[in-house]
Amino acid sequence: MSKKLSVLSDRCPQNHPCPSVIVCPYGALRQSGFKAPKVDYDKCVSCGKCVRFCPKRALVLAEA
Repeated sequence: MSKKLSVLSDRCPQNHPCPSVIVCPYGALRQSGFKAPKVDYDKCVSCGKCVRFCPKRALVLAEA
């Protein structure tokens, strides 16, 4: 089964630049201002690097 990245905005403090945006090797995360990041599903390969990097666990990979 494939996994899909989700952003749990209630866990994201939305008060700083998201560090996971920088670590995504595919450029699949984007952030507008300090809002919770958005996922570009055309670029995301569900590698999980951003999930492991997020200190607030606001990014999760779940069964699609």
